[in-house]
Amino acid sequence: MRILLALTWLAWLGACTSIEQPRPDFADDDLPPIATAPAAGRSGGVFNAVTAWSLASDGRAYRPGDTLTVTLEETTQASKRADTKFGKNGDMAVKPGVLFGSTVPFDSSFGAKRNFDGGGSSSQQNTLRGEITVIVNQVLAGGLLQVKGEKVLSLNQGEEVMRLSGYVRQADIDTNNRVSSRRIANARIKYVGKGALSDSNSAGWLTRFFNSPWMPF
Repeated sequence: MRILLALTWLAWLGACTSIEQPRPDFADDDLPPIATAPAAGRSGGVFNAVTAWSLASDGRAYRPGDTLTVTLEETTQASKRADTKFGKNGDMAVKPGVLFGSTVPFDSSFGAKRNFDGGGSSSQQNTLRGEITVIVNQVLAGGLLQVKGEKVLSLNQGEEVMRLSGYVRQADIDTNNRVSSRRIANARIKYVGKGALSDSNSAGWLTRFFNSPWMPF
């Protein structure tokens, strides 16, 4: 009996450790150093080809090291609904018969009826609004800008981290050096938090256990 209780307790602990609450990764491994290539040719005197600005330029980002403000305008909405119905009815009747010339007083009927009515629906909606300033990390062939940026907000009860990376066309940048997040190709937007406020919105370990695949019911 004691061995059985010990094995049950170990299985319970193993199930609890296997449903550990996921934590956001705050490492900076996805923000590599900015690659700024030196300009070809000599750069002497007053003019410097690396830091020079054209008199006709409007201040939009176009080279590694430039900053760019991204306006977050993300809205996603998804819904799904399914309804299933089917039924089947069956009847059978047995009338009085004749056996050895005599009528057998046997009269019976059988009936069966099966019905199924099932349905399900799900919906999800997410909205993200705000701004984040990113840095041009690299200029690809054709003038495509690879941008990366991060914003960290340290609050009283936690920390909020916003990250964004992707590719921007120079033609999509307006005269105020801004671009909408909807115009970013291969956009990776991450908004996570940690601390007391984030922990209060997370389910406890017992709730996660009953919602995990370990629960047979």
